[in-house]
Amino acid sequence: MGIVYVVQHGEKERAPGDPGLTARGREQAALAAQWLRDKGLRAVYASPQLRARETAAPVAAAAGLPVLVDARVRERMNWDGSVSAEAFFADWVRASADRDFTPVCGDSSRAAGARFREFLVEREAESAAATGAGAGGPVAVACHGGVTVDLLRTLLGDAAVPEELIREGVPSGAITVIQDLRPTAIALTGHLAGLETDHRPG
Repeated sequence: MGIVYVVQHGEKERAPGDPGLTARGREQAALAAQWLRDKGLRAVYASPQLRARETAAPVAAAAGLPVLVDARVRERMNWDGSVSAEAFFADWVRASADRDFTPVCGDSSRAAGARFREFLVEREAESAAATGAGAGGPVAVACHGGVTVDLLRTLLGDAAVPEELIREGVPSGAITVIQDLRPTAIALTGHLAGLETDHRPG
């Protein structure tokens, strides 16, 4: 049985391009790492974006593992400053409503969910093929709210994903648990000890 802990990146700086975490975001990442410390992780992955890599770093350090980067778990859309913030958010809303709409600054929701699912399928195959003590253990992946919701919609169908999650995103630092390609817990925040913040795309 393959388990993947999907860690929403911590609160990020509000800037275009490739912003890192705020001080609060680093605290959220540390709390996620503490929660995952005893889970027996065999690998820690992150999207190429700085906020995800900074979230993965304490998780990997707690597990004594390197951070492995995989572009398939990058955010659906990333505001790079090439369009106005207003145009970016308008495209975000449209892409959330129409899963086949391809925005200027990213992928369609359907394409993003498919690439994340492909990542999970590979982890499942690795887990099934693993031999030796702990070889098939769980993995953690630090990524983004938009692509996580896209994945959930791909795995469960739109009707099974809470509307507020589609509309408002995954809280910073939240953890979603996926086992055998089925979500068993979505956007857990109990480990954040009052440090929850809303996620906003961009």
